[in-house]
Amino acid sequence: MGYRYIPLIIAGLAVTAWALPASYRIRSPWRILAAITALIGMIASLAGVLLLTVPNFFSR
Repeated sequence: MGYRYIPLIIAGLAVTAWALPASYRIRSPWRILAAITALIGMIASLAGVLLLTVPNFFSR
């Protein structure tokens, strides 16, 4: 198993945990950036889980 992807999962969850509440707390122009950051964090954590559980998923 590729345990080297665990930091990607943790970083994605940490970014999402910061960005979801921040998208409601901060003012309007920065709210969009926080919401996009939450989406990027979720994509990173899901990609990390995929790479951890299915080895060589993105390789041929």
